[in-house]
Amino acid sequence: MDAVRVALLRDVLAGTQWLGATRHFAGTLRGSVVAHGGGLLLVGTPEYEPWHLAAHLVDEAAWSGTPELAPTLVRHDARPSDPAHLAVGPGRLEAARRGETLLVVAPGEPPAPLLERISDARRAGATLLSLGPGEGELPALAHEALPVPDGSELDLDTVQHLVSAAAGENALPARRGPRRFRDRLSRLADLLTAPPPIRW
Repeated sequence: MDAVRVALLRDVLAGTQWLGATRHFAGTLRGSVVAHGGGLLLVGTPEYEPWHLAAHLVDEAAWSGTPELAPTLVRHDARPSDPAHLAVGPGRLEAARRGETLLVVAPGEPPAPLLERISDARRAGATLLSLGPGEGELPALAHEALPVPDGSELDLDTVQHLVSAAAGENALPARRGPRRFRDRLSRLADLLTAPPPIRW
C-alpha cells in the first residue's frame, strides 16, 4: 500500500479509534527499537506469517532513516537452504534478550509451544508487542498490544499497513530543523487527497 493509499485510508478512518490506536502502537514500536537498538524480531503463527509487514517495515526503515525498524522475520518452516533473510527459525526466539523487541502478529491465540517461547523471550528481557487477538494469553503477556478482534471494521492486514506507515513517520515533535523527505512526501499526499474546500 503506497503513501497515497494510506492517506486515503486515514481519511476514511478519521473520527474512528483506529488512527490514534495504530499511531500509538507504532510509536511504541519505533521507540522500543530506537531506544534499545537490539533489533526487531517479527513472528507470526505457523498458519499466518507476516510477510507483508516485514516487507513494509524494511521499506519504512529505509525511507525514514531508521534502520532499527527493519525486522528479522522468524519463520516456522525455515530451512538452512533458504536465503539468509528467510532462514531464521523459531529457535531464534530462545536467544532473544534484553534490548531486543519481539513483535508477534497473529489473527488468534498462538499455539502453546509458540506462546512458551514468547513468554521465555519476555522473561529474558525482550520487549513484547502484540498485534492481533484482543483476549487470551498473548495480549496479557505483551508490554503493548493492539487488538484486532474478529468482526472489527478493519482486518489484520489493513491494520499492519497503518502501523508500518506510522512507524516510519518522524514521530519526534521536539526535533527542530529540516523535515525529512518522507514527512514532506506524506504531507503532500495528505494535501493531494484532501477534499477541496467548500466555497460559499
